[in-house]
Parts: sequence; structure tokens; C-alpha cells
Amino acid sequence: MSSDNAAILSVPTNIITGFLGVGKTSAILHLMKNKPENERWAVLVNEFGEIGVDGSLFQGRHSEGEKVFIQEVPGGCMCCAAGLPMQIALNQLLIEAKPDRLLIEPTGLGHPKEVLEVLSSEHYRDVLSLQKTLTLVDARKLSETRYTHHDTFNQQIAIADTVVGNKLDLYAEGDKALLEAYVKKHAHPDVKVLFTRHGQIDFKEFEGETYMTQPQAHDHHHHHHHGSKPLASEAPMPESGVLMAKNEGEGFESVGWRFSPDKVFDRKKLSLLLHDLDVERMKAVFITDDGVFGYNLSESNMLEMELDDCLESRIELIAEAVDINFEDKLMACLD
Repeated sequence: MSSDNAAILSVPTNIITGFLGVGKTSAILHLMKNKPENERWAVLVNEFGEIGVDGSLFQGRHSEGEKVFIQEVPGGCMCCAAGLPMQIALNQLLIEAKPDRLLIEPTGLGHPKEVLEVLSSEHYRDVLSLQKTLTLVDARKLSETRYTHHDTFNQQIAIADTVVGNKLDLYAEGDKALLEAYVKKHAHPDVKVLFTRHGQIDFKEFEGETYMTQPQAHDHHHHHHHGSKPLASEAPMPESGVLMAKNEGEGFESVGWRFSPDKVFDRKKLSLLLHDLDVERMKAVFITDDGVFGYNLSESNMLEMELDDCLESRIELIAEAVDINFEDKLMACLD
């Protein structure tokens, strides 16, 4: 794929899916550490929230100079509206990156069967070579009915070539056996189950064709977003220098904020505020008095990472109900 005019053919493509906070982004970041130096990789990342943070997190750790290209589809399940948002973003990414491998991370509240349908459609048949779909699961969640009774959680397991029990270091006795039994009941008979911590998955697990080349018909579903509305992630910044956007669906809601780049945050105040959050999921990038930092929180476990750069500060919260007054608390952290 060295020539700009070369046809894009049979790009090895993996879907990395799993519910909220299970470690999909960590798994992709770990995988990219092992990218062959001469290869061009592309990542299509989908977020439930309207603001879009993952792209900034990835780009802050990897640049196009390293032959890693990122495209984001914020605002809910990217398969909605007949897959149009996904197809537009994917086509742009393929043209720009001309990748040797494509990684796709649907939102934890997305519908991977429909994503597979788009990717296996006639339009992409010669362009993409669908390889293994990996579904990350935190086995500790199998004791909670809000996961085991959630259609998306079960669909993610049903379409997997490999189920990865992530966060192994946090499991209690019996958690591994519980996941193995659950997968046996809900997944394809030939599915592989493996366990890891911190999303550290060997590259060989991504190689080989998926068995799910012809997904079954899916149930119609709804999110509270519409393909025709302008994306909050790309909207012009208002004079106030703060933009808020909300989304809801699948029993969760998200609230996100963008801040103009002239707003610099006090890192110590910000860190204390974010550590105290009680939400299902938080991702953020902030311009602080100490530099640019990314934040990734699930289950009161927060990871802070220094980034090379970002265009502006962004944060996204996902919970069953998000406190709108959180904006005031954020503003109190300005330097």
C-alpha cells in the first residue's frame, strides 16, 4: 500500500468489543505497542457520548508519524442510520491511512452484530479481510443482572471468536469458572476463552478469519440521536468557551463537555475531583498547569497518563444518571 493510487484490498480487520469500562482502549493501546515499525495501522473508535474523547487519548499517545491513524464516530452506536456514520468515517480513514491493519472499537453500548453486517457487506467485501472479533468481559460483572440481562452485553459474547476475561488480577475464586460457564451457554461452540490483565493480549490472538462472516438478522434498536444533527464533537465553540452535550439510550446517559484551549485547569484540583466521581465511566483529556493529561476511570479505578498534546480539553461521563451540576465543579478547577 505504498502507492497513493494503489487499490485498498483485503485489509486485515479486527473488532474489539466489550461493555463499558472493560478495558477495550487499554487493549488497543497495548496492541499498538507491538505494531511492526513499517506497517500503517488505522483505528476506528466509536463512543456513546456526543463529545468524543477516545480519539484525543489515542492521538496523544500515537502520531501519524508512527503510522497510526485514528478516526472517531461519537454520538452513540455507529451502526445506526443504516450504518451511514460508520461508513463515512471508515471510508475517510481507509483513504487517508491506506492501512496494513484496521482495528474497530465499537462503543460498549453498541451493537456489534450490526457493525459486522456493515463490514461484511458487498461494498467492503474486497476491501476488508474480517479477522477475529475479540470481546472483553470483566467476569466479576456476571453476578449483576444489569449486565447479564442486557441484550448488548450478551450480543457481544454471542458474536465473539475469542472472549477475553480481562482484569484477571481483580478476580475472586470462582470468577474464571463462572465466565467459562457463561460463555459456553451464550457463545458460539468454537469460541476461545482466555484471561489477561490490563488488556495485554498477544497479537497472535487477533490473527485468523472470523467465523461470523454472515451475521444473523438483528433486532431494530433506538438511541436518542439522529444522523442529521450536527456533531457536538465538531460544533463551533461558543463565546463562553464551554460546550455541553447529552445522549441517552440502552439504560444509560452520557454528558460531555468541551472547553476552549485557553482554559487551563489546575491539575491537583482536577485530579481530586475526578478521583471522587461515582459514575459508570469517565474519559477525559485536559490542558493543565502541568501539561496535557488523559484520564480514564471505571469502577473508581482511575488511570492518569501524560499526553504529548491535545487541541482542547474534553470530558465524557456515562452513568445511569449524570449530575449536570458537575460543570460547576469543573469550572472551579480552572487555574
